[in-house]
Amino acid sequence: MSTRSDLTFKENAYRILESGHADDYFSQFFDWSMMLLILINVAAVTLETVDGLQDRWGTTFLWIEIITVVAFTVEYLVRMWVSDLHLPLRRYGPIGARLRYVVSPFALIDVAAIAPFYVTLIAGGVDLRFLLVFRLMRLLKLARYSPALASLGRVLREERRALGAAIFVMMVLLMIASTAMYHAERHVQPEVFGSIPDAMWWAMATLTTVGYGDAIPATAFGRILGGVVMVIGIGMYAIPIGIIASGFSNEIHRREFVVSWGMVSRVPLFSQLDPSNVGRVSSLLRSRVMPAGAVIARRGDEAHDMFFITSGEVELEVSPDPIVLGEGDFFGEVALLKRTTRTATVRALSQVSLLVLNADDFHTLMAEDRDLNDQITQVAEERFAWEAEHPQEKDDATEAKRP
Repeated sequence: MSTRSDLTFKENAYRILESGHADDYFSQFFDWSMMLLILINVAAVTLETVDGLQDRWGTTFLWIEIITVVAFTVEYLVRMWVSDLHLPLRRYGPIGARLRYVVSPFALIDVAAIAPFYVTLIAGGVDLRFLLVFRLMRLLKLARYSPALASLGRVLREERRALGAAIFVMMVLLMIASTAMYHAERHVQPEVFGSIPDAMWWAMATLTTVGYGDAIPATAFGRILGGVVMVIGIGMYAIPIGIIASGFSNEIHRREFVVSWGMVSRVPLFSQLDPSNVGRVSSLLRSRVMPAGAVIARRGDEAHDMFFITSGEVELEVSPDPIVLGEGDFFGEVALLKRTTRTATVRALSQVSLLVLNADDFHTLMAEDRDLNDQITQVAEERFAWEAEHPQEKDDATEAKRP
């Protein structure tokens, strides 16, 4: 892997802006800084609409606007400059890649975030307060830096057909309810239900169970119809929320499964298992978070668990020098195969997130599947035999994990 010093200035800029990882401190610092600027800018845009605050802090709000917009502008220009390094855009050449980048969704959001400032600057004294709503679109820039918002965007994209079907059904119910109420109440309340579009306001407020109370049926049939519409609305208008909630949950679980599957498949004990069995072992993992300084395992204690590190670092207190393990490493696999005691104390150097595989759960799974038990037993026997015959290679493999 190339180090930062091996890269050109442009490649470093691309790495920080577009391809940084969780362990890339420069990229993480940039992302957090941009999120902070977005929140400060939106807070200033909101507070400057309060007359008392605008009179007292108007100059401060203006400087916040100038500084943040300049930062957003520089970010946009640099992203456009490095866009030809994007793997999907490289084949279009420098100009073609940039032309395709500027019409991408995130680039259009960036333009919408900075355009109101420059339009107001060019227009001079023209009243352009309506552009305030576009300034608030800067909140959408958070989707670029927030994994949660990015996950929600993927959920909406993947569930678009189900959401589209639900919205279509809702529109049909809206038309039926407003048409029925129009015929039921138009002669009694022509000012409220004199047309189907007028009745749509009541139908929308009733189906969504908001019930503003500014349009109320007066006839017996109208009230019965209103009750039916309320009951239908409780069920139908909850469908989109359920679709999004279910999709979001599946997205989080799928991402966690991919991470855990990849970590399990790298363990020599499981590396020869087929994907379905690796998935079964992955399903046994349980998450655990330990604060900095906490003892995860103590030398001499009975071993019951194997640990996978998803973030943070731990130190194995062994002689002659401690071993530091980080994201993607694992320890304690012997506990899955035989009753033993810990040979080293393991301590968290920072807050560490772990996936834990319990030996009892693992043996239960093996007892339920004879083929899986045979595969793992064979691999374990071969591994122990190899280590007994090649002690030096085993020591060298351990030495490779030293910091």
